[in-house]
Amino acid sequence: MEITKTEILTSNQKAQIVDLWNREYPMDLSLAGVSAFDEYLEKLSDKHYLLVSEQDRILAWLVYFIRDGERCFAMLLDPKVQGRGVGSALLDHAKEYNSDLIGWVIDTDEHLKNDGSYYKSPIGFYEKAGFEILADVVTKKNGIDGIRVRWKVKPNSV
Repeated sequence: MEITKTEILTSNQKAQIVDLWNREYPMDLSLAGVSAFDEYLEKLSDKHYLLVSEQDRILAWLVYFIRDGERCFAMLLDPKVQGRGVGSALLDHAKEYNSDLIGWVIDTDEHLKNDGSYYKSPIGFYEKAGFEILADVVTKKNGIDGIRVRWKVKPNSV
């Protein structure tokens, strides 16, 4: 398995990402289908990075994009690859090509997913990855709070 880059997702890739999205995010953030995902992508489309299994299944997706003049990103991982360095590898790749990355993270474990289990916040993962947690910068979508996380390249010390 290797990370591949694309600027345009196929309809099959979009359907797989929507499925992963709806399995992994809280049910209140579910997408109604590929058309809803297309609407989401229209606002941010840039470069997509995929980790695809030998069976051609998407195991991880990362996109980074410009929003309000800032370099932002979104990332999803299949539970099969969580805790195996895949998320770190995707972020390391994004860090290699960007000096600043902004993301939004749900910082609680209290929201239900579509399968009835609780969503597990990735906040600890982002802390370990060197992101600053900006808990005072909050956004709300469908009753779910997201806090801002930011990574900036550290200037070389002389």
